[in-house]
Amino acid sequence: MRFIKPVLLLCLFCSPVLSSLSYATSPPAPKQTAIYSKMSIHHPVWAKEAMVATQEAIATQIGVDVLKQGGNAVDAAVAVGYALAVTLPRAGNLGGGGFMLVYLNKEQKAIAIDYREKAPAGSTRDMYLDKQGNAQKQLSRYHGLAVGVPGTVMGLELARKKYGTLSREQLMAPAIKLAKEGIIVSPDLATSLNQAQPRLSKWASSKTIFYKKDGKSYQVGESLKQADLAKSLQAISQQGEKAFYQGQIAKNISQSVQQAGGLITLEDMKNYQAIEREVIKGDYRGYQVLSMPPPSSGGIHIVQLLNMLENYPLAEYGHNSAQTIHMMSESMRRAYADRATYLGDSDFVDVPIEALISKEYAKKRIKEFDLNKATDSNTISAGKVAPYESNQTTHFSIVDKWGNAVSNTYTLNFSYGTGLVAKGTGILLNNEMDDFSSKPGEPNGYGLIGGEANAIEANKRPLSSMSPTIILKDNQPYLVTGTPGGSRIITTTLQIILNVVDHKMNIAQATAAPRIHHQWLPDYIRYEQGLNIDTIRLLEAKGHTLKKQATMGSTQTIMRSENGIYGASDPRTPSALSLGY
Repeated sequence: MRFIKPVLLLCLFCSPVLSSLSYATSPPAPKQTAIYSKMSIHHPVWAKEAMVATQEAIATQIGVDVLKQGGNAVDAAVAVGYALAVTLPRAGNLGGGGFMLVYLNKEQKAIAIDYREKAPAGSTRDMYLDKQGNAQKQLSRYHGLAVGVPGTVMGLELARKKYGTLSREQLMAPAIKLAKEGIIVSPDLATSLNQAQPRLSKWASSKTIFYKKDGKSYQVGESLKQADLAKSLQAISQQGEKAFYQGQIAKNISQSVQQAGGLITLEDMKNYQAIEREVIKGDYRGYQVLSMPPPSSGGIHIVQLLNMLENYPLAEYGHNSAQTIHMMSESMRRAYADRATYLGDSDFVDVPIEALISKEYAKKRIKEFDLNKATDSNTISAGKVAPYESNQTTHFSIVDKWGNAVSNTYTLNFSYGTGLVAKGTGILLNNEMDDFSSKPGEPNGYGLIGGEANAIEANKRPLSSMSPTIILKDNQPYLVTGTPGGSRIITTTLQIILNVVDHKMNIAQATAAPRIHHQWLPDYIRYEQGLNIDTIRLLEAKGHTLKKQATMGSTQTIMRSENGIYGASDPRTPSALSLGY
């Protein structure tokens, strides 16, 4: 008999009759979705409780450590923000600015924190024009006049004080240690420092930090110490934002900027304030969309694009099919035309937010669509070409065990900003003034659209495409995402949403999929390697011009599901990492 029982046990699983009899007394457990699908080529990182996704692995680990210590998503965001200033100097920063979107899950409350840089009080509309009225790009990019009043420290402190739970000293300690003891130079950091050497070496205060005494670059595996930055971080840790905006750091920043021909004064530093603004809200196929308001143009145009595309069966068309890309590009060109006319700092210009994000307006716009023919962008609307917007920004996303979420994008504008380190501080300064329209109404050759609404004014914040975004499902954070990428930020973030909601991709697939971009003018579809040649020919037959160019974005995305939390850091960035517990 001892040989019969195993056979019978096996038959319980192989015989339909016996199997059904066994369920009569013991019903089957509810079927659960597998953590990973065998249909997927790309798989996200999985965690049970919380997740951090950033563009740099050390900063990601610091964020996870804070969450494990009992900190919430805002605490982790503050720690990550300061850490990236050390480990990702080309974009992480103290001397720049950005936007933070916070969702408090228990309260079901969304907060938009605007810590974008501001124009100094001495700024004037024509400050970059020569006697002939021509814009001088050098002045708005690589000169003291390029530096806007930094907002990062004020923004991180506002978030921590109002929504964090841990002390500033605890959250800043990892960044201070890294700056003081040094970081190991990664291949990514070595590459960016090599590329930036001509510009950084222009300034003695920068050259002595980022290059060896003989002027040579640091090699992969060597240690990069930032002693002055450690002292600045220590002062902020002990004294808060006053150390940055009213203390010796403020004096050093204003003096360095003025010595470089710029305008920032101690009063400019003292008067800077981060602002909480009303979140841009929309809905798409049953999901609620939360994103940034002006001076970011991102939130408005992501909602506007989704409103237009909601009228078409993108799932039936198929991912990156010719028809889907056609409808996407037709929507994109109209949103960017509107950006040219209406968008700027809402403290200075009247931005018709409600009109732009209304579904009624979207339906008016799509009446112009031809399902089989590309629109000539020159026939859509008259607009003005605005300054180039650098893609050297960085984004991070965080979800904690309570379901709170942070989506944060911040920048120095260009890689390493102006390249100027404020003497004695170790702090790289931004060149964010270049994001204003130096001469509204005149093309500058780069193609990003803007105009009068983004003209230079004292104390004004320049227009941005930064688009930290959170998607809710049943009032719970579902997607937390964002990306660097200049003018491509809006369209890259859009495609993450479409890939998940319409095309049912897991977040790793949605992240790795080839991207496209259209921004009204210049009138062509930019695409990444990997787009099918047959799709390209079908789009050309519809009248589109297409150009294959460099990859777009570095999305850092977290998705919450019934099976846990999934993270995906963009494979386009070699040093990025998603990690949870």
